[in-house]
Amino acid sequence: MKAVLFDRDGTLVHDVPYNADPGRVRPVAGAREALDALRARGIRTGVVTNQSGIARGLLTEADAARVNGRVEELLGPFDTWAVCPHGPDDGCPCRKPRPGMILRSAGRLGADPADCVVVGDIGSDVEAARRAGAHAVLVPTPVTRPEETAAAPYVAPDLLTAVTLILDGPPWEENLPPGPYAGAGLVGQPPGRPAAGPGPAGPRARPPGTGRYL
Repeated sequence: MKAVLFDRDGTLVHDVPYNADPGRVRPVAGAREALDALRARGIRTGVVTNQSGIARGLLTEADAARVNGRVEELLGPFDTWAVCPHGPDDGCPCRKPRPGMILRSAGRLGADPADCVVVGDIGSDVEAARRAGAHAVLVPTPVTRPEETAAAPYVAPDLLTAVTLILDGPPWEENLPPGPYAGAGLVGQPPGRPAAGPGPAGPRARPPGTGRYL
């Protein structure tokens, strides 16, 4: 595994919708520890983030850059950043669930997408990884829809667990059969655990019943 690409809001830092204020950036529990563990092993790190507030006129690209700068101050330097400033109807190739940011980031890092993992909190993160040919781990939050959790190939209860398991032995290398909570070596919630809250509307990926819980 050469690189781990993270969604920003809801994954690395607590989600503040359309945040233009660096002072409101708060890392999630375990974020710095998880990132430092990757860096210590020589794994490259990056951020891939939809920022449609720019297209909506709710913040500027300069605002987003300042927020991203604060994320780096708190969590350490990332090897690459990819920011999509477009809205849902702009038809760009970069906005997740499209794979553009994943492919661009892998290229910048000199990595094949198959050697990258995308970690995010909603189905569009997982789908962007799938379309790019990368692996994906979902870390649900209260806005994650139950069907997104059920459809994800791998699910971890928190960010540090996701990264620890990626480093200790990526579960996709075990060639486990499909199905929820598939076998030894995977820890976490039992199958069928619903994510809290309905979450916002958005693109959905695969049919339920294919997730394996970490």
